[in-house]
Amino acid sequence: MFEGKEVLITGGTGSLGTALTKYLLKTNVKTIRIFSRDELKQVNMREELSDKRLRFLIGDIRDKDRLYRAVEDIDIVFHAAALKQVPVAEYNPFEFVKTNVNGGQNLIDACLDKKVQSVVAVGTDKAVSPSTTYGASKLLMERLFISANFYKGDRKTKFTCVRYGNVLGSRGSILPIFVNKILSNKKIPITDPSMTRFNITMNQAINLILRAEKYGKGGEIFVPKLKAFTVQNMKNTVVELLGKKASTIKIPVRVGEKYHEVLISKHEIRNTYESKEDYVVYNFDGQGVDTIGGVKKKIPYKKTKLIKEYSSDTAELFTEKELKKIITKEKLLNKVMNY
Repeated sequence: MFEGKEVLITGGTGSLGTALTKYLLKTNVKTIRIFSRDELKQVNMREELSDKRLRFLIGDIRDKDRLYRAVEDIDIVFHAAALKQVPVAEYNPFEFVKTNVNGGQNLIDACLDKKVQSVVAVGTDKAVSPSTTYGASKLLMERLFISANFYKGDRKTKFTCVRYGNVLGSRGSILPIFVNKILSNKKIPITDPSMTRFNITMNQAINLILRAEKYGKGGEIFVPKLKAFTVQNMKNTVVELLGKKASTIKIPVRVGEKYHEVLISKHEIRNTYESKEDYVVYNFDGQGVDTIGGVKKKIPYKKTKLIKEYSSDTAELFTEKELKKIITKEKLLNKVMNY
């Protein structure tokens, strides 16, 4: 799939971008361009990976001219650049619009004009029935990339999206917060122990993106089939793994925070199909026929068995034993301690 290809990763120095880069370097990819604003992370990444196929470009997706330069001669783009912190977005809403929305459109325009073959944009569960500024900005981002398939004309560029929640052990997830509090002998902040969250590891996230690139025809949203966990079970698991006692303190629910994650809304279910590993959300003409680009396409998947929304409170839940096994296998405790 990547034989002799030139790849661009926006937000390439982030957790996902770094993991994706490491995977691609194991293939026969020709070139990987890392596009991000953080020069220190680029320097560190260059020293760590030290591969002649890597190219590092300082830039911001808000800068359209810089993006045009970045996508020259590129075959595949993985779009992971975004502002992501939910509370920060509430105090700086238009900054998130500038990056997540305007920046997304800048990338679309650049990819169309430079005749990029394929673009995979990374979305979030918070874009589903959004209750926060961040979620709303990512919903618009998602819609922009899907809609680009309709107005691209005779250009061959295909735009596909993936959608999932926080990666287990990433900086924005619950795991490093719990670990930090326990090791600092502080109380663990919990809003409601019955809250549920989907669980996806970094390897699962990478595989989802690769499936979207391989099987996407343009216009689909790929959503992985995942199990979930309760906040209480995650807390108990981390306490056991660290071998330390810990108490909790109840904190108020953040503005816009959901008790359960939703990856597919009830309004999307009627346009949702599924494979063995993923749900695939389509955009239809109302007759059950995909007409992206004005061409009717046969859907290669079976209609989903989901009846209502795809939510973490109705998904299969991990046991504490299963959570322990995942965290140990992925060596997540060591990773989060280094944050």
